[in-house]
Amino acid sequence: MPNTILDIAVLPKIQNKAANALADQFTQLLSDVRRNLQESSQSYKAAADVHRREKVFQPGDLVFVRLRRERLPPGNHSKLTKKKWGPLPISKKINNNAYVVDLPEEFNTSRTFNVADIYTYNPPDDGDASFESIDTDSIDSGGE
Repeated sequence: MPNTILDIAVLPKIQNKAANALADQFTQLLSDVRRNLQESSQSYKAAADVHRREKVFQPGDLVFVRLRRERLPPGNHSKLTKKKWGPLPISKKINNNAYVVDLPEEFNTSRTFNVADIYTYNPPDDGDASFESIDTDSIDSGGE
Protein backbone atom coordinates (compact mmCIF):
# COMPACT_ATOMS: atom_id res chain seq x y z
CA MET A 1 0.00 0.00 0.00
CA PRO A 2 1.60 3.34 -1.03
CA ASN A 3 2.03 6.02 1.62
CA THR A 4 1.41 9.03 -0.63
CA ILE A 5 0.03 9.70 -4.09
CA LEU A 6 3.59 10.37 -5.31
CA ASP A 7 4.50 6.77 -4.57
CA ILE A 8 1.82 5.64 -7.04
CA ALA A 9 3.26 7.82 -9.82
CA VAL A 10 6.62 6.02 -9.81
CA LEU A 11 5.25 2.49 -9.45
CA PRO A 12 4.80 0.33 -12.54
CA LYS A 13 1.28 -0.31 -13.75
CA ILE A 14 -0.74 -2.11 -11.09
CA GLN A 15 -3.46 -4.58 -11.86
CA ASN A 16 -5.86 -2.63 -9.64
CA LYS A 17 -8.19 -0.51 -11.84
CA ALA A 18 -8.79 2.12 -9.15
CA ALA A 19 -5.07 2.61 -8.60
CA ASN A 20 -4.45 2.87 -12.36
CA ALA A 21 -7.23 5.44 -12.69
CA LEU A 22 -5.82 7.46 -9.78
CA ALA A 23 -2.30 7.35 -11.26
CA ASP A 24 -3.57 8.41 -14.69
CA GLN A 25 -5.58 11.23 -13.15
CA PHE A 26 -2.54 12.42 -11.19
CA THR A 27 -0.24 12.39 -14.23
CA GLN A 28 -2.89 14.29 -16.22
CA LEU A 29 -3.15 16.84 -13.41
CA LEU A 30 0.64 17.32 -13.38
CA SER A 31 0.77 17.82 -17.14
CA ASP A 32 -2.11 20.34 -16.98
CA VAL A 33 -0.39 22.30 -14.20
CA ARG A 34 2.92 22.28 -16.12
CA ARG A 35 1.18 23.51 -19.31
CA ASN A 36 -0.65 26.28 -17.42
CA LEU A 37 2.59 27.46 -15.78
CA GLN A 38 4.37 27.59 -19.14
CA GLU A 39 1.52 29.56 -20.74
CA SER A 40 1.47 31.97 -17.82
CA SER A 41 5.25 32.45 -17.97
CA GLN A 42 5.10 33.12 -21.71
CA SER A 43 2.40 35.75 -21.29
CA TYR A 44 4.38 37.50 -18.51
CA LYS A 45 7.52 37.41 -20.68
CA ALA A 46 5.65 38.86 -23.67
CA ALA A 47 4.30 41.70 -21.50
CA ALA A 48 7.76 42.46 -20.10
CA ASP A 49 9.46 42.31 -23.51
CA VAL A 50 7.23 45.05 -24.90
CA HIS A 51 9.34 47.68 -23.09
CA ARG A 52 12.69 45.93 -23.44
CA ARG A 53 15.26 47.00 -26.01
CA GLU A 54 18.11 44.62 -26.71
CA LYS A 55 21.50 46.32 -26.94
CA VAL A 56 24.36 44.29 -28.40
CA PHE A 57 27.82 45.80 -28.90
CA GLN A 58 30.94 44.51 -30.60
CA PRO A 59 34.59 45.03 -29.56
CA GLY A 60 35.79 48.35 -30.95
CA ASP A 61 32.40 50.10 -30.75
CA LEU A 62 32.47 53.53 -29.12
CA VAL A 63 30.11 53.90 -26.17
CA PHE A 64 29.32 56.10 -23.20
CA VAL A 65 29.42 54.46 -19.78
CA ARG A 66 27.49 55.53 -16.71
CA LEU A 67 29.65 55.68 -13.63
CA ARG A 68 27.53 55.49 -10.52
CA ARG A 69 28.57 57.06 -7.24
CA GLU A 70 29.81 53.72 -5.92
CA ARG A 71 32.42 53.51 -8.70
CA LEU A 72 33.93 56.94 -8.06
CA PRO A 73 36.43 57.65 -5.26
CA PRO A 74 34.88 59.04 -2.05
CA GLY A 75 34.41 62.79 -2.15
CA ASN A 76 34.48 63.04 -5.96
CA HIS A 77 30.74 62.82 -6.47
CA SER A 78 28.15 65.55 -6.35
CA LYS A 79 24.83 66.22 -8.03
CA LEU A 80 26.65 68.15 -10.74
CA THR A 81 29.16 65.41 -11.58
CA LYS A 82 28.98 63.99 -15.09
CA LYS A 83 26.85 60.86 -15.26
CA LYS A 84 28.10 59.46 -18.58
CA TRP A 85 31.74 59.28 -19.60
CA GLY A 86 33.04 58.71 -23.07
CA PRO A 87 33.19 57.96 -25.88
CA LEU A 88 35.20 54.90 -24.90
CA PRO A 89 35.89 51.77 -26.96
CA ILE A 90 34.66 48.34 -25.93
CA SER A 91 37.63 46.02 -25.62
CA LYS A 92 35.94 42.68 -24.91
CA LYS A 93 32.49 41.15 -24.99
CA ILE A 94 31.86 38.78 -22.07
CA ASN A 95 28.28 38.02 -23.11
CA ASN A 96 25.26 40.01 -24.33
CA ASN A 97 24.82 41.42 -20.83
CA ALA A 98 28.40 42.33 -19.81
CA TYR A 99 31.23 44.15 -21.58
CA VAL A 100 34.76 45.25 -20.76
CA VAL A 101 35.35 48.94 -21.61
CA ASP A 102 38.75 50.64 -21.98
CA LEU A 103 38.53 53.11 -19.09
CA PRO A 104 41.42 55.49 -18.40
CA GLU A 105 43.61 54.58 -15.41
CA GLU A 106 42.39 57.63 -13.46
CA PHE A 107 39.01 55.98 -12.76
CA ASN A 108 40.62 53.21 -10.72
CA THR A 109 37.54 50.96 -10.89
CA SER A 110 36.44 47.77 -12.60
CA ARG A 111 36.29 47.96 -16.37
CA THR A 112 33.41 45.47 -16.61
CA PHE A 113 29.99 47.04 -17.17
CA ASN A 114 26.45 45.76 -17.37
CA VAL A 115 24.59 46.59 -20.56
CA ALA A 116 22.24 48.82 -18.52
CA ASP A 117 25.18 51.19 -17.86
CA ILE A 118 26.34 51.35 -21.50
CA TYR A 119 24.91 53.79 -24.04
CA THR A 120 25.60 53.94 -27.76
CA TYR A 121 27.75 56.78 -29.04
CA ASN A 122 26.32 58.64 -32.01
CA PRO A 123 28.97 60.90 -33.55
CA PRO A 124 27.85 64.38 -34.57
CA ASP A 125 26.87 64.87 -38.19
CA ASP A 126 29.65 66.20 -40.41
CA GLY A 127 27.21 67.66 -42.93
CA ASP A 128 26.74 71.41 -43.22
CA ALA A 129 23.44 72.72 -42.05
CA SER A 130 21.91 74.96 -44.69
CA PHE A 131 19.08 77.30 -43.86
CA GLU A 132 16.85 78.78 -46.52
CA SER A 133 14.94 81.97 -46.04
CA ILE A 134 11.23 81.84 -46.56
CA ASP A 135 9.41 84.56 -48.43
CA THR A 136 7.11 86.00 -45.78
CA ASP A 137 4.82 87.67 -48.37
CA SER A 138 3.45 84.28 -49.38
CA ILE A 139 2.51 83.41 -45.82
CA ASP A 140 -0.57 85.01 -44.34
CA SER A 141 0.47 86.65 -41.11
CA GLY A 142 -2.57 87.05 -38.96
CA GLY A 143 -1.10 88.80 -35.93
CA GLU A 144 0.19 92.08 -37.32
